[in-house]
Amino acid sequence: MLKYVIGRVLGILPSVFLLVFLVVAMVQLIPGNIIDLMLADSPSQTLQSREELTKELGLDKPLAIRYGTYMVSIVQGDFGRSLWTSKPVSDLIVQYAPPTIQLAAISIVIGAFTGILLGVVSALKQDSWVDYILRSMAIGGISVPNFAIATAAVIFPALLWGIAPNLSYVSFTESPFGNLKILLLPGAILALGLSTSLMRLMRTTMLDVLRQDYIRTARAKGLGEMRVVSHHAVRNAVIPVVTLLGLQIAFLLGGSVIVETIFSIPGVGRLLVSSIAKRDYPIVQGIVVVIGLFVMFTNLLVDLSYGFLDPRIRIGR
Repeated sequence: MLKYVIGRVLGILPSVFLLVFLVVAMVQLIPGNIIDLMLADSPSQTLQSREELTKELGLDKPLAIRYGTYMVSIVQGDFGRSLWTSKPVSDLIVQYAPPTIQLAAISIVIGAFTGILLGVVSALKQDSWVDYILRSMAIGGISVPNFAIATAAVIFPALLWGIAPNLSYVSFTESPFGNLKILLLPGAILALGLSTSLMRLMRTTMLDVLRQDYIRTARAKGLGEMRVVSHHAVRNAVIPVVTLLGLQIAFLLGGSVIVETIFSIPGVGRLLVSSIAKRDYPIVQGIVVVIGLFVMFTNLLVDLSYGFLDPRIRIGR
């Protein structure tokens, strides 16, 4: 098992180097110039002052040198400093991370639970009215983007009934119940796309598993239908679902950027949007790299979980 784990860990290292290079390169493509913004209020700006500020911020160096310097800094745990406030990027990410983590956790719990449960129900009720309703809901949930649902959830209740969701964020330490109350709606909206994707895959894999010989054998031995489904069918059908869940984490974090902005949640996504507007490159780079590393780490955990869900994988059969 140790050899299996080491092999998977070493396998993601090239992806880490490629991720950092792409982030450093693509950040330079953000429209606008940070130098123009920082000198906009300076009436006495000159070519010399622009060159001095460019050199001070390290923007005069070639891309390869900036990549190498940034890679060494990341290994040391240093993601740089904000160009505007000079605060360490790592401190800012830690400061804004809790709301994003809470929002992601709520959406994952809701999405995984409802997606797997409804997928099992849809498979067991194949071609019934229940199955048709659930499949129609899944298609609708996948088709409508999260930001559209989030916008509708804020605007339509206010226009139709004069009721608007509470957009005043309350931290968990200040009021746990108030914090959960505020994050529940955006968390459920983020979970919608996740749950519908998981439901469709869970239904497909469950139907395939229920046709296997070992399921018929379990029924022939007199096992109850509930035990056959829970102990034999679901356990084998859930492996592809775990894979999809790991892949959906990236889309979940991407969706949280817009949802946090709409619901005024002071998370990493909102910090990213404001940093892009201000051309604060170190913060943008740091957030994107951290999100990328988190997605890789999540997929690594998913990969390792195969060995526990199916022992044949970790022993190479």
